[in-house]
Amino acid sequence: MSLDLAPDHIKLAVDLIELLESHQVEPHVAVGALTIVLHDFKEKQNKLEEVDKEK
Repeated sequence: MSLDLAPDHIKLAVDLIELLESHQVEPHVAVGALTIVLHDFKEKQNKLEEVDKEK
């Protein structure tokens, strides 16, 4: 499967992996940072869903 045809979340994941690897980020540092990012974006998603429900 060509990456061009992949869903956006797959493309972003590949880009993030390449970025972290090219900067030689240690796995434990990457996991810690990505855990924070995941929590942040889940909170943002929850807030957007709440706004959508109010409409």
